[in-house]
Amino acid sequence: MANVLWLQGGACSGNTMSFLNAEEPTVVDLVTDFGVNILWHPSIGLEIGDQVTHLLQDILAGRVQCDILVYEGSIIQGPKNTGTMNYFCERPMKDWVMELSKVVGYVVAIGDCATWGGIPAVAPNPSESTGMQFLKTAKGGFLGANYVSKGGLPVINIPGCPAHPDWITQILVAIATGRIGDVLLDDYHRPKTFFTDFVQTGCTNVISFAQKVDGGFGKRGGCLFYEVGCRGPMTRASCNRILWNRQSSKTRANHPCLGCTEPGFPHHDLQKGSVFKTMHYLGFLPKDTPTGTSKLGYYLRAGFEKVVSGTERTLGVKQPQFDSSK
Repeated sequence: MANVLWLQGGACSGNTMSFLNAEEPTVVDLVTDFGVNILWHPSIGLEIGDQVTHLLQDILAGRVQCDILVYEGSIIQGPKNTGTMNYFCERPMKDWVMELSKVVGYVVAIGDCATWGGIPAVAPNPSESTGMQFLKTAKGGFLGANYVSKGGLPVINIPGCPAHPDWITQILVAIATGRIGDVLLDDYHRPKTFFTDFVQTGCTNVISFAQKVDGGFGKRGGCLFYEVGCRGPMTRASCNRILWNRQSSKTRANHPCLGCTEPGFPHHDLQKGSVFKTMHYLGFLPKDTPTGTSKLGYYLRAGFEKVVSGTERTLGVKQPQFDSSK
């Protein structure tokens, strides 16, 4: 039996909605098959008011064991580090989180706001929001760079806007069944099993990316990286391996990946012209290039490949096709 407490800070509840749509396993499976006991959740918990306050006090006093603290939303520290913008159970939420993090077995941050601040932390950040252990790419966040839970791990980050439902339930299963020691975390504390592949892996437009064929909204075929800001080649996530609703993904539906599992999200701090549009140098060179490539090397290679691909199409050379049904 693993007792789970779920709290929300500066959140839109998108990750809660995602969690409730999980399929492998479902939320019901968590409870009936994997020994997860949800102590309280703001959307499905039965307790209200003083009942929740007493539960939190019992956890801190050791009268109730809490194995997993799940936190959704940013840590709101404003104004002036008082946290009073986000009151919960008669005190700032940040104070509850700080004290609970010292007594729970593991801390799991769900969604971009909880992992590294997300949209609330975009400048000028009036709520003084931060993530649990990161602020954007900088390690530290609210709990500090050296924080480890009683279970011996730092905050386990499951990013996304929202996070994929099965990423959430599967990490809870790993903890509840004592297998969290088999889960490797990357430099941003993301489980490598979900965040090693790039979104581009399995994308139905990957041939167009290789051939440097531009795509766009409403077009059939073509890669969305070149004109409409797709970040699939720079974003580590299993969206095209573990499909959403077991059906599809953004890129399979001809929508650009927004890079929401990376700590820079929202990228370029939502500056004008950075959403649904590829930002360029000199009007045609993409500012952001695929992970693992030098910009100069990519520009030279991509330019050559674009010329060759365009010439082949002009001459009627048959182009390879990608079977999206597999």
